[in-house]
Amino acid sequence: MRRDLFLKSLAALAATGALPLSALAAVNIKMMIPANPGGGWDTTGRALGKALVDAGAAATVIFDNRGGAAGALGLAQFVNGSKGDANALMVMGAVMLGGQITSKPAVNLSQATPIARLTSEYNVFVLPPNSPFKSMAEVIAQLKKDPGSVKWGGGSRGSTEHIAAAMIAREVGVDPSKINYVAFRGGGEATAAILGGNVTIGGSGYSEFAEYINTGKMKALAVTSDARLKGVAVPTLKEQGVNVVIGNWRGVYGAPGITPAQRQALTDLVLKAVKTKSWAEASEKNSWTAAVLSGPAFEKFVDDDFASLRATMVKSGMI
Repeated sequence: MRRDLFLKSLAALAATGALPLSALAAVNIKMMIPANPGGGWDTTGRALGKALVDAGAAATVIFDNRGGAAGALGLAQFVNGSKGDANALMVMGAVMLGGQITSKPAVNLSQATPIARLTSEYNVFVLPPNSPFKSMAEVIAQLKKDPGSVKWGGGSRGSTEHIAAAMIAREVGVDPSKINYVAFRGGGEATAAILGGNVTIGGSGYSEFAEYINTGKMKALAVTSDARLKGVAVPTLKEQGVNVVIGNWRGVYGAPGITPAQRQALTDLVLKAVKTKSWAEASEKNSWTAAVLSGPAFEKFVDDDFASLRATMVKSGMI
């Protein structure tokens, strides 16, 4: 039998329930990672890809990194190049929502298909190894004295660390519009800038900086959680008199134009993947908190979080 007829026969059998979905795993999953290598989206996408293979949900996963503009460049490529592709996934999260609010790109997230939220984590602010500062209090004192002299480094404009920096400024009586925020295209670039002392203070998801904190190459000042993170000795901003709490989350979307059945099948693959041992190991290694949500509940969550982030950014003077 010709290969194309064989695959069509498998698809027909799977659609009727005569074959498990894993029988179609010969088709590659195409994973868009709308960021440069080395950051949270990249780590999440590659961990999910491995879990998909380990779960038998895919034979292989092909990764495509396309960084820039809080994920807007990768999103545009995904939306325009993957229409109707039931085997395409894109990593996204709160950072992409923030970028959509600040830059209003021509291609927006509503054009893609919500699949699932996967993880949640909080940000940490750190100092470079050669920093003259010793504490968040010293950084804030300098911020009050001369806002522009404190160079904040992190992800794209609208990222959770950018929003957190603006919130900190507002809480301590500094005009948020005067903060000097340097946006990087990916976690790798931000890490290099911090290690090189090219920024005053850096922020990102805790997992991205954990190894540098543990080896003393970065000094952790504060986390943006409501209470201290499990197994982490870094104080919260609230403990230090700065009432700022903001979290980050990551998930995946499917391509535009897929059918409800294709969307459900893709969702089932992802939900199967996050039950694997390799996903559990990646979550533990990266200090990710499980936050799995799918279907209409995830779609509503995204809408609500978009509105909440926008309100926070307006209040913090970012827009």
